[in-house]
Amino acid sequence: MIRKSFVLIAALAAALSLFAGTASWAGQSLMMATTTSTDNTGLLDYLIPYFEKETGIELKWTATGTGKALKLGERCDVDVLLVHAPGAEKAYIKKGFGKDRKEIMYNDFVIIGPDSDPAGIKGKSISDALLAVKSKQAIFVSRGDDSGTNKKEKLLWKDAGISLPDKEKWYVQTGQGMLASINVCEERKGYTMTDRGTYIKYQSQKGGNAPLKVLVEGDQILLNQYSVLTLDPKNCPNAKYDLAMKYLNWMAGENAQNLVRDFRLLGKKLFIPNAK
Repeated sequence: MIRKSFVLIAALAAALSLFAGTASWAGQSLMMATTTSTDNTGLLDYLIPYFEKETGIELKWTATGTGKALKLGERCDVDVLLVHAPGAEKAYIKKGFGKDRKEIMYNDFVIIGPDSDPAGIKGKSISDALLAVKSKQAIFVSRGDDSGTNKKEKLLWKDAGISLPDKEKWYVQTGQGMLASINVCEERKGYTMTDRGTYIKYQSQKGGNAPLKVLVEGDQILLNQYSVLTLDPKNCPNAKYDLAMKYLNWMAGENAQNLVRDFRLLGKKLFIPNAK
């Protein structure tokens, strides 16, 4: 009986401690800037209710390209970032705009296009595929919005030894998010680069049988890493740094990592957790 009472008291104390921790944050809110892929795929709609329940913190977000998200942080218009452009993120911290960076999850980029594959890129390396697109002057749809995806796409043209074809008629820049750009690509029967998570979302919207297919994938350079960044209090003294760290640590924690792992559409994983 004594042992049972001790166990009950210990469990009650742990529960009260957890409640007290949550209560201390209750009623506070956090503003995040993030990339369109975390929003379009439904990942945030899935994750955030768990975060709010476990912490008591209300999380609001605006979805835009990574370049614009970083600018929002630089101007102190938000409190925390969830983005996917590692090179830009590291430079951002070096410039004194960001303080902490934690890798959270990844997927990969793929080149998609119609079954007819007018440039014959299926199965090629990414560099050979882009050379073929240029040679055939096949329609290539770019977001053209300085997003993490757009930054990666520009890097791929450069890596293939091709000057960015932004003045060419076959190179279509939408200035829009990923799903919108995929829809333009479908209409134009062209090619585009997308993160796999958003492609799976697009597939689900088409009943699992999307007109655009994955034609190029698997190159190491196509890795797509997502990270949470806090803002440097020296640049943004009014940003909610303590709440941002709470979110960063929650996203890197076991529960959130398992939730990311379990998030699926059409039975497929959209993101792979990799917080260390």
